[in-house]
Amino acid sequence: MCVPRLFYFGCMTEIDAIPPERRRGRGAATNPEGRFDPYVRTVEPDGWDRDDDLPPLRTHVSVEVPKRVISRNDSPDLSFDRSVNPYRGCEHGCIYCFARPSHAYLGLSPGLDFETRLIARPKAPDRLARELSAARYKVAPIAIGTNTDPYQPIERDRRIMRGLIEVLRDFRHPLIIATKGTLIERDVDILAEMAADGLVRVGISVTSLDADLSRRLEPRVPAPARRLRAIETLSRAGVPVRVMVSPVIPGLTDHEIEPILESARDAGAVGAHWAMLRLPWEVSTLFARWLRDHYPNKASKVMARLREMHGGKEYSAEWHHRMRGEGVYADLIAQRYDLACARLGLDGETPPLRRDLFHIPPRIGDQLSLF
Repeated sequence: MCVPRLFYFGCMTEIDAIPPERRRGRGAATNPEGRFDPYVRTVEPDGWDRDDDLPPLRTHVSVEVPKRVISRNDSPDLSFDRSVNPYRGCEHGCIYCFARPSHAYLGLSPGLDFETRLIARPKAPDRLARELSAARYKVAPIAIGTNTDPYQPIERDRRIMRGLIEVLRDFRHPLIIATKGTLIERDVDILAEMAADGLVRVGISVTSLDADLSRRLEPRVPAPARRLRAIETLSRAGVPVRVMVSPVIPGLTDHEIEPILESARDAGAVGAHWAMLRLPWEVSTLFARWLRDHYPNKASKVMARLREMHGGKEYSAEWHHRMRGEGVYADLIAQRYDLACARLGLDGETPPLRRDLFHIPPRIGDQLSLF
């Protein structure tokens, strides 16, 4: 049944959860409409079908052929101005993912659709090579993994990320990677080659060292210990790795900042980064529901801390504020992080990635230079 949407998203009534047996291994409990959908759809039992007769939710992958793949941003609180996304949506299913609202632009739900209805871009490497070959292209590091994870499970078969880094290696182009996926170890051959020339830097996110909490927060992400081993593998190959303590969830994971940093340092990380939990748009309702389901005794405390850091709201999108928050608690977290990094030697400046090696490789049919 469809009814007109009469309220803003934050005032909508709670949507019934999909039965656990149908969403096993998923982060969200519901599949609410995106903020651009004019209707709210509800399921009404007709007496014929039962919930336990319905099949579990499977991952469905569609294909998109983009005209361009390099996305630009002018955000003053980001260290890069361009990025590439091989996939839309993410099977990792992190309940806190700030990229969930982007699925609403596709007419899909930021809830379970974000985890189960994915879009792959197999032509992305070809498009990237074409854009890098443009005469007016100016070199600067390209970031991959800033929206959805390039090493999510479907990359094992699709190999789109592998194709992208092959292009960047051939162009000798600087690259920044952010991921939770240990599949990155597959590409250590290319990354080590690029690292030897100062062309790549990797960030691996470790939200918690508690395997049970991690499985609830990030149902299809490799376990924390496995991600630490990935840091070790990359570091041994000469690839510089930063640990991303992100997101810090007040009242739930904030006590783990120091242990995460120390474990990552021991695994070979040479730098670190942190960010506070961000709950833009639909993510706020999804995360609050997750808290009530998994940690009901902590739910009110977590949400109160977030409102305390954002002027009474659960999220503020202001530059230089959205990733850290403000106030006494936010300052305390920042001080703890800074002290731990200084003690562990993770506070040094990261050398800038090289831009001077960039060149357009010859293509089949090109005339070769005489000299």
